[in-house]
Amino acid sequence: MVEFETITSEEIKFGENKFLEVARKKAKTEEGENVFISLSRGFFTKEGERRYNKSFAIPVDESVINFVAETLKKV
Repeated sequence: MVEFETITSEEIKFGENKFLEVARKKAKTEEGENVFISLSRGFFTKEGERRYNKSFAIPVDESVINFVAETLKKV
């Protein structure tokens, strides 16, 4: 079983009830832990609760993070 812990996160709201979240998370299993960056898109319900639609994880590797950040600025 995998247990996820959010270490830190930032979000931006857009549209009527949508958000994008960038977070550093930790996945914990019996075999060990893995830290990664999560890019998630979601929406707010009528009650104000968050619901996640899509998520993408990238490794905490400086070259990968720099590539993603620079490429996002270019496109």
